[in-house]
Amino acid sequence: MKAGTEVETMELSYILNELGEDRELYFNAVAPPILQTSNFAARSVADLRHMLQHEPEAHLYTRGNNPTVTILEKKIAALEGAEHAIAFGSGIAAVSAAVLSQVNTGDHVVCVKKPYTWTNTLMKRFLPRFGVEVTMVDGTDPENYRNAIKLNTRLLYLESPNSYTFELQDIAAVVAIAKEHNCKTIIDNSFASPVNQNPIAFGVDLVVHSCTKYIGGHSDTMGGIVCGSRETINRIFEREYMTLGAILSPHDAWLLIRGLRTLPVRMERIAASTSKVVDFLVKHPKVEKVHFPLLSSHPQYNLAQKQLRNNTGQFSVLLKTENIKKVEAFCDRLQHFLMAASWGGHESLIYPIAASYTDHGLKPTLPFNLVRFYIGLEDPEYLIRDIEQALEEI
Repeated sequence: MKAGTEVETMELSYILNELGEDRELYFNAVAPPILQTSNFAARSVADLRHMLQHEPEAHLYTRGNNPTVTILEKKIAALEGAEHAIAFGSGIAAVSAAVLSQVNTGDHVVCVKKPYTWTNTLMKRFLPRFGVEVTMVDGTDPENYRNAIKLNTRLLYLESPNSYTFELQDIAAVVAIAKEHNCKTIIDNSFASPVNQNPIAFGVDLVVHSCTKYIGGHSDTMGGIVCGSRETINRIFEREYMTLGAILSPHDAWLLIRGLRTLPVRMERIAASTSKVVDFLVKHPKVEKVHFPLLSSHPQYNLAQKQLRNNTGQFSVLLKTENIKKVEAFCDRLQHFLMAASWGGHESLIYPIAASYTDHGLKPTLPFNLVRFYIGLEDPEYLIRDIEQALEEI
């Protein structure tokens, strides 16, 4: 099914501006307060007993539940069409907790190839230490998931589109395969943001986000979130969340709520600007290829239209050169793109794979002439002129 253009159960404007905000509790302040406290006091032994017995909902200790964080969780859960959500201190903390909640020693996970770098580390290095086997598959064909499933497979992990080259997985098809084999599904939805893709509408069990990216939107805070059924999220709360303690601070939650206010308008601006920059690069003779799912020439264009409401700010290009020094010169000559690892804020960025190549023989799986772009809120013509002058180095 194609997800609708609006959140089905609530209006988008209501979610962003009103949901969870009981302003009468905090003097009718327009912005919610930052309840920067570690502890919450009980009025009596009976009150404390109730708080201990209902910690997922009660305010006992900020490591478990903080009112500012709760506002954020309610909003993102609603944006994703989920029953519940739980926030973490970073995107990879959310990914790790979600994955760990679904596996035990002796289990098997099938994961899409080329996920986010630290997800890759979790799958290839961390889980095997505890007796969890992982198979990485090309997710462009759902049957690759089916063919990798074993008797002990418990989880299918998606990231659609996945990192750097932005291949898609057919979410509904992978979910159907998972249900046939009694497996759970998790997807990293950071690329699209909750306004452009809602995987729960396709049947995914858990949706994770790096809130550091589009949700924050200002490059000044970090966070992650897991969305799913109330039963599953409460189970994560009682085990992975409370035990590992990778919580989101109230101040960071407040910054992320601020970011949510402008998420739709930022995403609309970013999408329009990105389309113009991509159109320029596709036609440029010094660009070999552009990886961008919503290009009509993309082999998965029809699937992208089915799953994504709009394009976003990330894409990557293969520069037409076999000389790593020319790639470096192109990147260094850009004047209006910052060179940085993250994305999702107001500023445009590049991340050159060439930086991962060293003189010590390290050769990443991605080619050195691949450069990942992120388009922010600057004027697209301003960015195009900058790219054009930098391409003179190729």
